This record gives sequence, C-alpha cells and structure tokens, in this order.
Amino acid sequence: MGKFKFLSIDIKITKEKLTDGFNYLSHEGLAQIFKRIDQLGIKKGVDQLGLEKFINQCAILAAGSGAITGVGGAGFMVVGIPLDTLNIVTQQFRVTLAITYQKTGRYQVRFDDFFELVVRSLKSDAGVVVTKTAMEEVAQKLIVNIGTRASKKLVPIVGGIIGGSANYLYIKRVAETLKNAK
Repeated sequence: MGKFKFLSIDIKITKEKLTDGFNYLSHEGLAQIFKRIDQLGIKKGVDQLGLEKFINQCAILAAGSGAITGVGGAGFMVVGIPLDTLNIVTQQFRVTLAITYQKTGRYQVRFDDFFELVVRSLKSDAGVVVTKTAMEEVAQKLIVNIGTRASKKLVPIVGGIIGGSANYLYIKRVAETLKNAK
C-alpha cells in the first residue's frame, strides 16, 4: 500500500498573503470607488435638490440594492451581497461629498482629504492620520457593518424589508454623523 502524502500548509504565510491581498484591496478598492464618483454631479444634485433630498435619494438607492439582495434569497446572495456592498459604499461616499460641499462650498476633494471624512463618518478618531492602517480599518468596519446586515437577508420577503431598511437607515445615520461633525 502506498503512503499518503499530506499537503503542507504554512498558516503564517497563508495569513500574510491574505492580509496583503485585503490591504491592497482596501486601499485600491476605496480609491477606485472614489475616482468613479462625479463630484460635479454631486454639486449639481445638491444645488438642484437641496442637501436633505440628495441624502434621501442616496439612502433610497442604498435601500433598493438591500431590498433586491434580501428578496433574492440565498442563491442570489453570492452576486447580490458584493453588489450591495459596492452600492452602500458608493452612496456613503456620495453623501460624504455632498455634506462636504454644503459645509465648505468646495466640490472638488482629494481622496486623502475625503478619506479623513469617511473615518469621521464611521465614528473613528477624527485625528487619525490617513495611513494604510487607517484605510484597512475603514474597509474592515464597512465590511463588518454591511456583513451584519447581510446575514439577515436569508429569508426572502423579510430579508428584502430588513435589507432595504438597514441600508436606508445606515446612509441616514452616516449623514447625521457628518452633519453634526465639526
């Protein structure tokens, strides 16, 4: 009888590779989402609708993806959750830019300056220097915030209601935190 050969997996190296991949994704992914947002379009939206209606529009867009993901059931979650996550992050970024424009009159914001505002919107330390570590922490908090809601989306109808409501309330809460920030 032949000998079985077991795979040798170095857990430490595997963990380092996963961490490096996540860190790259957190920085590059957030930067890519930011770069794809039309900042002039946000200025026009706030000027046309007013800040509250613009925030409400973003919250409704977030609620839509949450409801669709929740109603889709377990099979749809494989595709729906990543798309829902992308939409929530995008709406959070849009709300942050809209409030920045309303407070400062500036609609062109650099990513590094913008990221400090995102840190504040997640109730992180306002004095945090934007570093790779801060970006990783923000990405992890976004995933945790979104992941806890995602687990509630397994029952289709109730999942749609919960998913949509959770996303809507999340965006509204982010807006309130930013509006009240100094």
